[in-house]
Amino acid sequence: MRYCKFEADGVAQYALVEERNGEPWAVKGMAAPEEDALAASGSFEPKPLAKLTLLAPVKPSKIVCIGRNYKEHAAEMGNDVPKEPLLFLKAPSSLLAPGAKIRRPAQSQRVDFEGELGIVIGKRCYQIGPDEDVRQYIRGYTCVNDVTARDLQKSDGQWSRAKGFDTFCPVGPVVTDEIEPLRGSVGVSTQLNGETKQKGATRDLIFPIAELLRYITAAMTLEPGDLISTGTPAGVGPMQSGDVVRVTVEGIGSLENTVV
Repeated sequence: MRYCKFEADGVAQYALVEERNGEPWAVKGMAAPEEDALAASGSFEPKPLAKLTLLAPVKPSKIVCIGRNYKEHAAEMGNDVPKEPLLFLKAPSSLLAPGAKIRRPAQSQRVDFEGELGIVIGKRCYQIGPDEDVRQYIRGYTCVNDVTARDLQKSDGQWSRAKGFDTFCPVGPVVTDEIEPLRGSVGVSTQLNGETKQKGATRDLIFPIAELLRYITAAMTLEPGDLISTGTPAGVGPMQSGDVVRVTVEGIGSLENTVV
C-alpha cells in the first residue's frame, strides 16, 4: 500500500497512490491510517500528486532519530562511530509538508540538509524480542530531511534546539510498504539545486533497521504513526535562502522543499 495526505477545501484527507504513466496519482480516498480501514471511494476524483496540496503523511506522537548511523558521515563530522545507536528526538511541531518552505532561523548561521529513510510505525510496540519479526510493527517507509542548525548543534552540546525548529522535519511525499529495506538495500540521495550532494544506501547503516527498533523499544513505547529517521549518509552541507533541496529514496520517490 502506498498513500499520501493532502488538503482539499481546508480538510486533511488521505488517498491511496498508484503510478500512472510514470507519475504518482492519488486514486482512491481512504480513512486515516490509524483507523486501519479503507474508506469507500465515493466520488473521489483521481489526480496526480503534482496537482494536490500535499501534507506530511505522518502524524507522530514522537520523532525518533538516529545520529551518526553511516561511518562516512560520522567521519566527516569528526566523530567516532558510536558503539550503540545514538538516539535523539525532533519535536513533532517541526514536521513540514512536501513543497513547503524550510525557514532558516535568525539564531543560526548554518542550516544543513540531511536526507534519510524514515520508518513509519503501524502497531504499538514495546520491548521487541530478539526473535520477533519487526516487520509486523512497520506500516511503511518515507523520505525525511533531518534539517539541522549545525552551529547550534555544536554550541548547545545537546541537539533539541538545533534539530527541533519549526519546519526542520520535511516528510513525504508518500508512505509505502512496497519496499523491503530489511531484506535488501535501498538508495538514499540528496540534491541541492540539482547537484547531487549525498548518495548512500541502507546496506551501509551501522545499526540496521531491526536492531534500531529493538534498541528504541527497549526504552520507550512506539505508537502507530511514530516516525523513525534512520540516519544520513555522508555529504551533508549548508542551505541558503532560495535553495531547493530534494531527498530521494529508491522505491519511494522524492521530497522537495525550498529554503527561505
